[in-house]
Amino acid sequence: MIIDALSLFGLFAVGLMLLFYAFEDVSHWCVLGFAIACLLGSIYGFAQGSWPLGTLGAIWAFIALKRWQKRRLAGKPAS
Repeated sequence: MIIDALSLFGLFAVGLMLLFYAFEDVSHWCVLGFAIACLLGSIYGFAQGSWPLGTLGAIWAFIALKRWQKRRLAGKPAS
């Protein structure tokens, strides 16, 4: 069985999502990585013609970006 480039991209995106989600507690940078991976998953969804998957991936990316921003700012001392 031969996998096409789009399927490999989708596997890569979902693999990154899993990896970064597993390590979110380690660093706020992993939350940012998860957000970027969600965006890649969204691109994959739209590229394969599934607008619900693309839309949900974009929403998850937005939520993860907000979580990253909140965690990043929480780690900085108030000035």
